Amino acid sequence: MMLSRTTRPVRRNSRHRLLAGLTALAVLTSGLVAGAVPASAKAPTPSPVVASENGRGNVVLNMFQWTWDAVAAECTSTIGPAGFGYVQVSPPQEHIQGTAWWTSYQPVSYKIESKLGNRAEFQNMVNTCRTAGVGIVVDAVVNHTAGADTGSGTGTGGTSYSVDSFPGVPYGANDFNDCRANITNYGDRYNVQNCRLVSLQDLRTSSDYVRGKIAGYMNDLLGLGVAGFRIDAAKHIPAADLEAIKARLTNPNVYWVHEVIGAAGEPIQPSEYLGSGDSHEFNYARDLKSRFDGSIKDLRYIADNKLASDRAGVFVDNHDTERNGETMNYKWGAKYKLANAFMLSWPYGSPSVYTGYTWTDKDAGAPGATSTSVPDASCSSSAWTCTQRWTEIAGMVGFHNTVEGASVTNWWDDGNNNIAYGRGDKGYVAINNTGSAVTRTYQTSLPANTYCDVVASKDCSTTYTVSSSGTFTATVPAYGALALHVGKTGGTPCTVDCPTTSATTVYYSTSKGWSAYKVHYKIGAGAWTTAPGVDMTAACTGWVSREIPANGANVTAAFTNGSGTWDNNGGKDFSLTGRHVQVSSGVVTAGDPCAGTGGGGPGETEGDASFSVNATTVLGQSVYVVGSITALGSWAPASAKPLSAASYPVWKLTLDLPAGTTFEYKYVKKDGAGNVVWESGANRTATVGANGAVTLNDTWR
Repeated sequence: MMLSRTTRPVRRNSRHRLLAGLTALAVLTSGLVAGAVPASAKAPTPSPVVASENGRGNVVLNMFQWTWDAVAAECTSTIGPAGFGYVQVSPPQEHIQGTAWWTSYQPVSYKIESKLGNRAEFQNMVNTCRTAGVGIVVDAVVNHTAGADTGSGTGTGGTSYSVDSFPGVPYGANDFNDCRANITNYGDRYNVQNCRLVSLQDLRTSSDYVRGKIAGYMNDLLGLGVAGFRIDAAKHIPAADLEAIKARLTNPNVYWVHEVIGAAGEPIQPSEYLGSGDSHEFNYARDLKSRFDGSIKDLRYIADNKLASDRAGVFVDNHDTERNGETMNYKWGAKYKLANAFMLSWPYGSPSVYTGYTWTDKDAGAPGATSTSVPDASCSSSAWTCTQRWTEIAGMVGFHNTVEGASVTNWWDDGNNNIAYGRGDKGYVAINNTGSAVTRTYQTSLPANTYCDVVASKDCSTTYTVSSSGTFTATVPAYGALALHVGKTGGTPCTVDCPTTSATTVYYSTSKGWSAYKVHYKIGAGAWTTAPGVDMTAACTGWVSREIPANGANVTAAFTNGSGTWDNNGGKDFSLTGRHVQVSSGVVTAGDPCAGTGGGGPGETEGDASFSVNATTVLGQSVYVVGSITALGSWAPASAKPLSAASYPVWKLTLDLPAGTTFEYKYVKKDGAGNVVWESGANRTATVGANGAVTLNDTWR
């Protein structure tokens, strides 16, 4: 009898350990109030900027039922250049034969021999994707083996099996839990964790022998170079057993995320599994469905009553939930794209984008699947969804990587189905969940510039110009969105060391000690070079260089040793403009370090003013600095400069100011409604030193 996996709890994936983020904002206790009103919304906690082990951001692409060869090709052509940090692949172990998708979730042995490819193809995929800057997360099925109702047979790798005998591991009758009935009561912990999930043979994970076999399988995958694991059906395994298994790994700190479907009133909840890894937050996906099917004005509260942001894996849908109706899926059309745009732009959790295939039969396997193989996915066919190639998805992955760590600012909603919000001075999003276009003027904290709408096009054919006061006017189409960010502009102006020739020479410090240096880049809105990029050559002691034919346009770049190690500016890439530009320790400055310019600083007359203030905020507020000079807004709060809350309660900002500049300044707090709170006391004063720098460490007063 065929098992329908649609009757079981949902599943899903995530990515490398997000570091602890901010979890709450304190209430303002001092300061002069100038018409300030505490905002009603809970300010979301931005997750810190955390690159993947490959130097990318933390967005996962869940490539359901894609073959290893197809994943490898897509990593090079699409996934890596788009900025995805990870790919989650379907279970790679040997499993029962059959065309249905859920046969992949019925292990026969731990040999890397599935209908999606063999061991050599899997290894090639890992290596190819790593070279493209993408890590592989494996969907690990360790709760059970094949179903008791499947009887005996031969697996996809040629291994025989029967109900209580799996010689390919080997497992025998004593390696399964004593309960031989199906789960009937999710309110009973023993029943959930010791009985069979839809007839699947439940492994005795309390056994030292079974733990060793599972750890051996995972260690084999680690040896092949995988970056992490999604633990399928983790809810059905005691948390202590998983902790014991993880302790046996060659890398016990490897990232993994648990599939634990929390439900009110049940004894097993996602939070109890945080001792060994993160957990999926299924309520997030449920809430997205509810909001986009009703009103989205309260999406700003979506983090309430959920796992902490740094421990939550989030998604719009996965391969279970798209079929059982629990969440949205590709059939929702434009609203599905809007939900993904929101997830990729809102600072909660580690996001996973799902890509699979179209279906009418919930059990149907991938297009063209046989009992032992699946054809490579084809994005030229409507049978595969290929969401990673959608303009809206690819553009928002870049947005996510650029704004990571920035607070939500400038929230606006119309009380129903139109929302807009900024991510500090890094990005801005507007979402229209109605059947009519909306035209309005939006207030942002973006620097004045012309920005590409990354939702509308990949080639920057749609742009909006943000004024010096941070405003722009736009029409957001029905069931549409727009997104602007500082990493994608319509021509970033050159103000320092502007080119007099058509080329930009990029210098990169050799302080990392790599044996080879390459630069992977694109010019303006053009295409990226083929990963891992082009060679850089020795320029002078401590530096390599590469001349790029930029013709005065902005260059977006990342650097690599060509063997999988990347410097991608925390997943955001480097923005380079000018005739000579240098990158060292993550800092971009103008000048030729090989021409005796004193190490490549910004010049003798320009330097860095670093502002740092310890300030708690009322919910919904952000901190800005305003002052007596034009660069600080000339005392106009509307032109004040936003500080980053990445180190909350310490807010930080660095500005380029001329050496010798004396100025006065104060800090202010602003909310999305435009209310302003000035700090008390006299104006602060500072002077940029002759060395071109001043560091200001202040406390709100």
